Amino acid sequence: MTPAIPESGEGPGTEPCIGTEEEASDAAAIVTLAGTVIGWTRSAEELLGRAAHEVVGGSVGRLLAMPEDPHRLTEIVKRCRGGRPWSGMVTLWHGDGRRIEVNLRVSASFEVGGVECFLVSARERITRWAIGQSVLDGFLTRSPVGMAIVDMDLRCVWCNSILESIGGVPREQRLGRRLSDLLPGLEGETIEGVMRKVLRTGEPVSDFEYLGWSWADPHRQHAYSTSFFPLVDAEGTVTGICYMVLDVTDRWNARQLLSMVNDAGACVGSTLDVMRTAQELADFAVPRFADFTVVDLLEPVLSTERHGTWLSDAGPPTAPPLMRRAGMSSVRDGCPEAVAQVGDPVDFIPPPHDLGLLANGDPVLIPVLNPDNPQWIVEQPSRTSTIREFGLHSLISVPMRARDTVLGLTTFIRSQNPAPFTSDDVLLARELVARAAVCVDNARRYTREHHATLTLQHSLLPHTLEGGMAVDVASMYLPADAKDGVGGDWFDVIPLSGARVGLVVGDVVGHGLSAAATMGRLRTAVQTLADMDLPPDELLAHLDDLVLRLSEEESHDASADLIRTTVMGATCLYAIYDPVTRNCTLARAGHPPPVLVTPQGGVSFPELPPGPPLGLGGLPFEAVDIELAENSLIGLYTNGLIEDGAQDVDVGMARLGDVLARCDLPLETLCADVRGLTSTPQSDDVAFLVARTHALSADRVASWDVACDPAAVAGARALATRQLREWGMEELTMQTELVVSELVTNAVRYAPGAVRLRLLRASRLICEVTDTSNSSPRLRHARTTDEGGRGLFLVAQLAHRWGTRYTHEGKIIWAELDS
Repeated sequence: MTPAIPESGEGPGTEPCIGTEEEASDAAAIVTLAGTVIGWTRSAEELLGRAAHEVVGGSVGRLLAMPEDPHRLTEIVKRCRGGRPWSGMVTLWHGDGRRIEVNLRVSASFEVGGVECFLVSARERITRWAIGQSVLDGFLTRSPVGMAIVDMDLRCVWCNSILESIGGVPREQRLGRRLSDLLPGLEGETIEGVMRKVLRTGEPVSDFEYLGWSWADPHRQHAYSTSFFPLVDAEGTVTGICYMVLDVTDRWNARQLLSMVNDAGACVGSTLDVMRTAQELADFAVPRFADFTVVDLLEPVLSTERHGTWLSDAGPPTAPPLMRRAGMSSVRDGCPEAVAQVGDPVDFIPPPHDLGLLANGDPVLIPVLNPDNPQWIVEQPSRTSTIREFGLHSLISVPMRARDTVLGLTTFIRSQNPAPFTSDDVLLARELVARAAVCVDNARRYTREHHATLTLQHSLLPHTLEGGMAVDVASMYLPADAKDGVGGDWFDVIPLSGARVGLVVGDVVGHGLSAAATMGRLRTAVQTLADMDLPPDELLAHLDDLVLRLSEEESHDASADLIRTTVMGATCLYAIYDPVTRNCTLARAGHPPPVLVTPQGGVSFPELPPGPPLGLGGLPFEAVDIELAENSLIGLYTNGLIEDGAQDVDVGMARLGDVLARCDLPLETLCADVRGLTSTPQSDDVAFLVARTHALSADRVASWDVACDPAAVAGARALATRQLREWGMEELTMQTELVVSELVTNAVRYAPGAVRLRLLRASRLICEVTDTSNSSPRLRHARTTDEGGRGLFLVAQLAHRWGTRYTHEGKIIWAELDS
């Protein structure tokens, strides 16, 4: 029996599904005319799972898994021997016993070693399904995607039932009409423009998204995604367009939510101002999300003095919290819907809700506002009339909370937008308010810290400046913009012995509470060191050591993380002016030079040795002496006054000099003019101290050389008494005689060399005794049996203050007596 092999193209038809083939790689064998296999390739082994030694030499008939058909076989052999190859489908046995359908090809016969043979090649037949017409019709009509076909005039010629449900227009009304005629709520002209482009170019357009209204849901805007592709006939001519429509409203809303939230992050919270942040939230929401938005914040949130949390451990209070309107915005100019203006107190909580709304933080959705609601009429009569007048029809109220703190309430209202708020809108409102609440809380915390820092800084700065008879002084301090934080600038005027005065200005690197605290510590240190009558260069050296030590101590203190006051660096300028000699001694530590103005208006910035900033350690400071004419001006300032991103430092110094050149003006007027040089807003603090120098005339100063002899003490007392009589200060004679006696006696007894007595008639009578000794007198408590040791005690009791200062030749012991 010979198996039947169907010829190419033969076989039963199928409908509705017919098989099509996808061919694999060729497997080949050589078969003799007698049907014996004499050649077997590796591909044949892989196709049938049979090794060459299993097949070669055997009959090819045992590989066929088909009924025998001798007549057909004879015809095939005859065809191939005539030089015409044959191909068709056959079924073969696999080595594991299963059947394999292959496409078989038999070549024309040829001889191998005198034996007539045929080359037989096969490819496995892999079946895939093709869709018949009935299946295609069912797919088009029952597809979950809306489909339609339009002709060259964009008129509908076919649509499925899903498209009917999406647009709400029956098929009968669609056929023969254009999209713009059927659905005016869609972007008809835009969509038809896309269709014309497809007809013109023949290129499809995928996933074209747009918003629109349809008759299927006329009260809600939907988002649609439509793809267009041309219909082409056998000649390649475009005959129409098929388009598919999918409702992607949920996807669109999710994307819009994400986009709006991201945009809110960029628009809300641009400053650290509570009121501004609230207004930014209202401006952002209108008209993107609502037609009218109000932001009401609790009064403690807006306060800079109280901590400001409405909730307590016992729960919310029963009394209504005091809120104020912090921001509002409307699609109507002037917000006519508003019952309260920005800054006014408000008590709005949407009925029927109570104070628990703020405490629980759950948003309130009122899809349809009913002005006839009795609770609204009773609790919110003014707002009820507004609802009627402006057509407010839908509301969402979201409590503002951040870090477990209630901040206020934000309310979104729609009027011109006909779509009511939905639960999806609540999600967006919650997210917007949550982000804004963090910004408001950050601004609240920063404002409170900024206020505390300003308060601390103002408390640390001098409240009054006393220049005595040496100088007239005035000052100006301007804090940095709130977003940059308060700096550590300071200034001071320190009365010194001998009618002298110390002028100091400094600047701590950095901003914030730590800079202000550090400023206070440095100002106190300068006052302490100045009381020791140290010259400017030595004072800065001691201050540099102090800053370095504080930095090292706090860098090892873990608790310092609570309030960091570590000094990262500071600059300082210190000057001592003596009205007797009109000499000014100055030294600076990395600070801008002072400005000097002569009585004639000549301006100069003396080149002082710059000195290193405080906190570097190990580097020296150098002082310079400058003689000033009476009524000269000396100005000390921080770099915030002359440095500006838009101008060079030299330009800033020149502008300052131009203002101070009008030296005949009152000092307060000059300070006001200097304030006008600053930019708004400014990134750094500005401190400015100006002094007009005076000189003690010769008739206010008296001095005598005293012999180094105990007997000379009586003569010194007599000279002092006579001078007091000339000055008309006889009431101080007794105190002065005692002070002069004790100070001169100590100098004569313990100090070798010359002794000098000087009296100064300043705001107080100043008595000074100069000697060549470097030892300092010490106040001690004398016992009852002691014969001495009471002199300095008497001086301390009689004098307003007393002390010692050192000079290059020795020291000066001084005492001030109240007149």
